[in-house]
Amino acid sequence: MSRTLHLAEQLISCHSVTPADGGCQALIAERLAPLGFRCETLVHGPAAAPVTNLWAVRRGTGVAPKLLVFAGHTDVVPTGPLELWHSDPFVPTHRDGQMFGRGAADMKTSLAAMVVATEEFVAATPGHQGSIAFLLTSDEEGPALDGTVKVCEALTARGERLDYCIVGEPTSVQALGDMIKNGRRGSLSGKLRVKGLQGHIAYPHLAKNPIHLLAPALAELVGEHWDAGNEYFPPTSWQVSNIHAGTGAGNVIPGEAVVDFNFRFSTESTPQVLRERVHALLDRHALDYRLDWTLGGEPFLTPTGELSDALRLAIHAETGITTELSTTGGTSDGRFIAKICPQVIEFGPLNATIHKIDECVEVASLDPLKNIYRKTLERLLT
Repeated sequence: MSRTLHLAEQLISCHSVTPADGGCQALIAERLAPLGFRCETLVHGPAAAPVTNLWAVRRGTGVAPKLLVFAGHTDVVPTGPLELWHSDPFVPTHRDGQMFGRGAADMKTSLAAMVVATEEFVAATPGHQGSIAFLLTSDEEGPALDGTVKVCEALTARGERLDYCIVGEPTSVQALGDMIKNGRRGSLSGKLRVKGLQGHIAYPHLAKNPIHLLAPALAELVGEHWDAGNEYFPPTSWQVSNIHAGTGAGNVIPGEAVVDFNFRFSTESTPQVLRERVHALLDRHALDYRLDWTLGGEPFLTPTGELSDALRLAIHAETGITTELSTTGGTSDGRFIAKICPQVIEFGPLNATIHKIDECVEVASLDPLKNIYRKTLERLLT
C-alpha cells in the first residue's frame, strides 16, 4: 500500500470533529520526531473543549536558512446524519477508485501527503539547506480563536521568521493541480437591528413599522458599489444572509427588524472604511438602529514569487497541468499566517465533496499530491 494512503487512512480513522484532534497530531508527531523535528504541543481554549496545536520544526544547515511551513488542520466538520452515509465516516472505505471518509478531502489527505513528502525529502537530502516546519491545529473548522492564530502569536513573541507557507486546503477543481489559492477575500459580518414601534396592523398611525423604515436603506445597500476589485480579487460583495421580524401573528406590526449580512471584501477595501460607509448610509435614512460587527478575517494576497513559482513548476512536472492562481472561496487559516509570513499559498486535492455526505478523494491522486509537495521542497530548500 502507498505510504501516503496508509497514513491518510489512519488520520481519517481518528474521530476529530472540531475542536477535537482525535490523536491525529500525536500520530503525525510520531512520524516527524525520528526525522529530527522538535515537536511542541500547544493547548489553548476552555478546559471542557481544549484546542490542540502542533508546532514541529527541523532546522536546515544553511546560514540563516529559509523556513517553509506546511500548515493545516486536523479537525473536521460534523458528519451530518449518519444514515445518509454509505459507509462509516470514520472508517476509510474504498469504492470505485475513491476513498470515503470525513476529512478525506478536507484535509487529512493533504496532511498525509505533506508528512510522507517530508520523509522522502529528508531521507534523500538529510543536509538540506532550508528549514521545514509543520503548523497544525484542531480549531480551523470551529471558531478559530484558539488555533493557528494563537500559534502565530507565540511564534511572533519568539521572533520566529517564516518565509514560505503551504496550507493544505483542498483547492483543486476539476483535476489535481488545476488551481492554487494565492490569497483570500476578507470576511466582515454585521447584525443590524432597526427599531420601530409595535402596534396593531389596523392602526399603522399608532405604530412605526421597522421593515418599512429599513426597506429604502436596504435597497441602497444592495445597489452600492463598494469597490472594483483588482487583478487578483473580484469586487467586494455585500450579501444579506437573514432577515427576521414579526411576532408570529399576522395582525401585529413588529417592533424590530433584524438583518444579518456579510461582506466578502478585496484588498481594495478595509474593514474600517466598509463599516464607516454602512453607518453613513444608515444615518442618512435617519434609522434608529444598533449594528454589531464581527471581523472574520482580513484579506491576504501573495503576489507571484518564489513559492508560487516553485509550486506551479512542481505541479506541471507531476501532472502536466498549468495551474491557475485564484483568490476565490471562503476564508482559511492562511489569513492568520499571512500576518507573519510573506508568502502563503493554499494547495490540495479536489474540493467537490468537502463538508458533504460521503466526502471522498481519488485514491490515484494521493501520491501525485505527495510528489508535488516533495518537489516544492526540493526547489526551495536545496
